[in-house]
Amino acid sequence: MKPHLAACRGPLAASLTGMHCLVVDDETRLTDLVVRYLTESGHTAEGHYDGPSGLAAARDPRVDAVVLDVMLPGMGGIEVARTLRGEGIDVPVILLTARGAISERVAGLDAGADDYVVKPFAMEELLARLRAISRRRPEHSGRLKVGDLVLDAEQQRAWRADTELDLSRREFDVLRVLMMNAGCVVTRLNLLEEVWDGETDLRSNAIDVHVSKVRAKVDRAFGRTTITTLRGRGYRLETAP
Repeated sequence: MKPHLAACRGPLAASLTGMHCLVVDDETRLTDLVVRYLTESGHTAEGHYDGPSGLAAARDPRVDAVVLDVMLPGMGGIEVARTLRGEGIDVPVILLTARGAISERVAGLDAGADDYVVKPFAMEELLARLRAISRRRPEHSGRLKVGDLVLDAEQQRAWRADTELDLSRREFDVLRVLMMNAGCVVTRLNLLEEVWDGETDLRSNAIDVHVSKVRAKVDRAFGRTTITTLRGRGYRLETAP
């Protein structure tokens, strides 16, 4: 991004990002408690109760962290972590281990887990460790979140809530620029430089046409008003649609 936009997006990106976590444990009551706690703490979370379903869910690029019990039916947590790393999936993983099971912790860390928490644990500690491992993973900065909008620059995919958006390359780039500068005005000149690299003319309606298409897919299809037009100034992706 150009410097004139980077200054705007700096503090906003951190304040808008909530984690999407997987909690995988065959103790259904514990899993549901952790999911509820994370949700009440401003994040989103989903529970799974066996290794194979947890592995499948962890392959989703929207997942920010996985809380994974070592003892799981179908496939153990250490094997799940090892499989993810073998597939090149570097999502942060916290293992849940039994008290005194040092060999499990060592095996889990060797398999690619980032940290572990010993059962029983305090919810506050788990959340603090999730925040810590997320901060240590700068490579996840390619994923943008604004409200229920999620964009993954590496995967070239975007979602609103649980629905994947069907965007052309230009539409994806327009949405990316708007999300990177959420809450700030993005001028037509900004879009010209960032998306078209100067290939079109400001007098052309190409920019307005593409913004209109993005608005149709991101907003109108979901009954939302997220992208607003500021007459004579540009466009803004609102942070609280």
